[in-house]
Amino acid sequence: MNVTACKVCGNEYDKPITVKVDGESNVYDCFECAIHDLAPTCTHCRVKIVGHGVEADGEMFCGAHCAGQSGIETLRDRA
Repeated sequence: MNVTACKVCGNEYDKPITVKVDGESNVYDCFECAIHDLAPTCTHCRVKIVGHGVEADGEMFCGAHCAGQSGIETLRDRA
């Protein structure tokens, strides 16, 4: 049995998730830890962006509302 420690919480689990991003592999014990580590954070409200999100001027937002609250009025959640 191969037991690997989660990169985020350190839990040792026999059914880890391995996620490879830009050639780097990381091991997690659950999707929650992978999201915590890999998902971008909204510039305005600081929530983890699990869906598509929106981007402007190199900043990520969870949606157009938060972008608007940060002064970016051109983004829309739907075209």
